[in-house]
Amino acid sequence: MPTHRPRMIALVFAPLPALMVALAGCAGSNPMADDGERALRRVVEEAAFREITEAEKRGGPRTLTREDAVGALGIAPQFRPELDKMAGPEAYAGRSLPMGQNLLGTEPRTVVIGLERAVRTTVANNIAVQFARLSPALGEARVSAAEAAFDWVLFSTTGYGSTDSPRTSTNNSTLVTNQQLNITNTTGLRRPLIGGGRLTVQQELGHLEDHTPSLAANPNPAETLSWQIQYDQPLLKGMGSDVTQAEIRLARNAERNNVQTFKRDLLRTVADTEKTYWELVQAQQSLFVLERLLERGKATLEQLKARSVIDANDSQIADATARIARRRADLTRAQTNLKNISDRLKALMNDPDLPVGSEILVLPVDRAVDEPIRFSLMDSIRQGVLNRPEIQQAILSIDDSSIRRVVAENSRLPDLNLRLQTRLATLESSFGEAYSETLERRFIDYVVSLAFEMPLGNRRAEAETRLRSLERMQAVIAYRNTVQQVTQEVKASLDRVMLNYALIDQTRASRIAAAEVLRVLEAEKATTRGVTPERLDLEMSRQESLAAAEQSEMLAMVEYNSAITDLFASMGTLLERNKIRFVVPSIEDAKRSQD
Repeated sequence: MPTHRPRMIALVFAPLPALMVALAGCAGSNPMADDGERALRRVVEEAAFREITEAEKRGGPRTLTREDAVGALGIAPQFRPELDKMAGPEAYAGRSLPMGQNLLGTEPRTVVIGLERAVRTTVANNIAVQFARLSPALGEARVSAAEAAFDWVLFSTTGYGSTDSPRTSTNNSTLVTNQQLNITNTTGLRRPLIGGGRLTVQQELGHLEDHTPSLAANPNPAETLSWQIQYDQPLLKGMGSDVTQAEIRLARNAERNNVQTFKRDLLRTVADTEKTYWELVQAQQSLFVLERLLERGKATLEQLKARSVIDANDSQIADATARIARRRADLTRAQTNLKNISDRLKALMNDPDLPVGSEILVLPVDRAVDEPIRFSLMDSIRQGVLNRPEIQQAILSIDDSSIRRVVAENSRLPDLNLRLQTRLATLESSFGEAYSETLERRFIDYVVSLAFEMPLGNRRAEAETRLRSLERMQAVIAYRNTVQQVTQEVKASLDRVMLNYALIDQTRASRIAAAEVLRVLEAEKATTRGVTPERLDLEMSRQESLAAAEQSEMLAMVEYNSAITDLFASMGTLLERNKIRFVVPSIEDAKRSQD
């Protein structure tokens, strides 16, 4: 039977300068440019370095070790094969699984899978992963939408006006009216510029017919044509790419944040799959243990009943019968528990061939092992700071707050807007003549203007700036807290790895000792001391002690393998451990996945 072996933790990590680059942040713009921002960058870097200072000075790579608790028992080596057949992970090889009927009233159909298949199927099909896989594509679409703010805009306005209105006249006996027909069209292109300005290029056409009595207009009808170029530029408030591109940079950070959210959810799902698989291993082993415990108890009960005509009383038989009933109940609970864990694993995998609604029972083919791992506290913490999505998201939050603060500080400035405009115009009796006349550039207008505006007190902008400064302080504190949490998770995982590695040998020694006690009792029963109700009662107690020791050993082994999973997850390298390449899906990838 193949086993899933914990891989040695590689200690070839990026040097400290690479950590600085990662903490500095986000590709693209750098909001940490001035002295204040450089000070903020130092604070961010120090928050990470502080967690590895002691480990860097004292903690080198080490390999897990433990005392030989089994050897300390002093059991003769010739008895070990027999004891391992009586109990332990190797004692149930080739044994059929006692499951009984399923919800359909039939014998369950079983499918055995390995851990690698379970993980890869989960990555490919898990519903939560499919949902999270769309997030980066959503962020990419939002970036495109933000960048569209600098696209050219085509505009066109057409107007029609007919005027027939009275006006004053020196002749009181005659009513004088203005009668005109006016058709206009304005068409052009407009584009916001990265520096904050706006460029407008437009053409204006006009058709004017004047039918006012006693008024001779020339030309009539008249065709007007003008070409205009206008450039508007804020000189203080609203000026500069840091302000105009703030939304784009925020959208890009949001896209990066979505990528990290996807990676975080993928890490959690893979970790849940691995740990659920090890729970399934434990549940299967527990079922074997409880079935053998029930079989041993039945055999002992039959021996006790056989002595009812000699020295076994009704009370002793009733007590033994009650024990058998409890063991049978424990076996039934273990069967249900195995089914539930199997369904949980099927839900995580979301394999079309293994639907959750089916009564197919998934069983593990890999076994938990207890090989030692080699690790370094300093490098484990550093790897967590470098790779954990939560750290990257905290850095993005600092960058977001810095971007918003730059915009808020710019909003404190007064409005000072420059307008430059030039206009070529003509008026003729036909549009053809108007175009020709315009090309001769006889009539040219130039306009230069400055507009100034500033609110007295400027309280809104000042309050907004204070708000953004406080938000950035919060983001820095949140980053420090995230670094501490990641560090704590890495250390807690390492502590669990060390604890359960030691517990495996200790619980194995307990199991072997319990098996030796039961072996001696059975040997004495068959040779020197015979069978008495009291010794049969003691034998049933030793059977239960052995079963409890077996389950404790398996629990320690499963917890050890789960702790290794948590360790790689806390370092953010669980995908690499499972040889899963993290690829950020694009919008096209998301569309294809839904087809």
